[in-house]
Amino acid sequence: MKSIACIVLAAGEGTRMKSSLPKVMHPLAGRSMAAHVLAAASSLEPELMCAVIGPHMESVACEVIDVWPEATIVVQSKRLGTGDAVKRTLPALEDFTGAVLVLFGDTPLVTPESLAALQQAVESGIAVAVLGFRAANPTGYGRLITDEGSTLVAIREEADASDSEKRINLCNSGVMAFDGSKLAGFINALDSNNAKGEFYLTDAVAIAHSQGLQMAVVECPENEVLGVNSRAQLAVAEAAIQDRLRAAALDAGATLISPETVFFSHDTKLGRDVVVEPNVVFGPEVHIEDNVRIRAFCHIEGAQIKSRAEIGPYARLRPGTVIGPAAKVGNFVEMKNTDFGGGAKANHLSYVGDAVIGTNTNIGAGVITCNYDGFRKSRTEIGANAFVGSNSSLVAPLKIGEGAYIGSSSVITRDVSAKALALTRSPHKEIAGWAGKRKNKSK
Repeated sequence: MKSIACIVLAAGEGTRMKSSLPKVMHPLAGRSMAAHVLAAASSLEPELMCAVIGPHMESVACEVIDVWPEATIVVQSKRLGTGDAVKRTLPALEDFTGAVLVLFGDTPLVTPESLAALQQAVESGIAVAVLGFRAANPTGYGRLITDEGSTLVAIREEADASDSEKRINLCNSGVMAFDGSKLAGFINALDSNNAKGEFYLTDAVAIAHSQGLQMAVVECPENEVLGVNSRAQLAVAEAAIQDRLRAAALDAGATLISPETVFFSHDTKLGRDVVVEPNVVFGPEVHIEDNVRIRAFCHIEGAQIKSRAEIGPYARLRPGTVIGPAAKVGNFVEMKNTDFGGGAKANHLSYVGDAVIGTNTNIGAGVITCNYDGFRKSRTEIGANAFVGSNSSLVAPLKIGEGAYIGSSSVITRDVSAKALALTRSPHKEIAGWAGKRKNKSK
């Protein structure tokens, strides 16, 4: 495999986002835009990874290192254009002669397949390859000018385009690939003789053409190179990535009864014959095995669900929760950091947190594990085949033995032995005629 380097440009301030968060840190499907781009680039197993950030963008630097620990971080102190941004990375690319891909941190939907196609173009002898797309409405985009053999000869910005050139719908995405042995020459030949006084990377195409070097266009779908510069565009990108994730889930053998109402994280994993009912939201780090049913209006994040389990409707599973095989978690049940055993049931109206629940144990309606005393979290452990009656409070730390029975409406503060009955009800007391006398007195 030939060597490749990737440069991710992520220095943009994103003023149109109207946010204190750097633009490329805004999330799509549970992952920042920058991380999406880095993940696509990482799939090519690059020899070098560089990211160009702006001043005071420590959060972006941390995000880059989290995805690619060996990445080189370069700060563009003055934002003098894309050409200047790439120039900042040249010291890290010294003597590198493989393909160099230049990507943008705010173009989060670009796919590994398109990047691989750019790499292959350069490895076939192309000096500059540009990722282009056919725009439904090309207004505002730079046009890719090709000759009769479909070879790229120029990029024409709309302000400089002739009437015939404006009718071209093949447009520039900004994503480019270069022969690394020629990149420094292109960059050093750029000038800032334009209205903004910036160095444009796209001018490298004209330089390459003047040198008689071969160039090419690699085409991709328009929505793959959607740039995000505003909240409205972020919403469009979220819709696009959700459509992509839904299609992948369906292709892998899951059933989505109402796909447009199901929202995935970028890393959601669904097994075969999983059924997902309408209005379900998956947060990050969810893994669901085969033959699970997720009923409507559930919210699940950081959880594992084993085969044949049934969740919801209206259930919430929080991080650290593992639902065992054939277990049932019903309506208005919340679980957090809990190992819920196979065949166990919590059918309605319960909170189970920081707990281990044994196999085939029943958690009644209204049961609460009281796991937080205002200072620390404590665990509740319940053995297999136990029964916890409705409206009981289990005050952690607590251990309830196998096969134990907790009477309804109990507050359990001490450990319960295996197969024992524990209950803490007050004695029943009845005062004859009291209610009638009180009513008469009130009148």
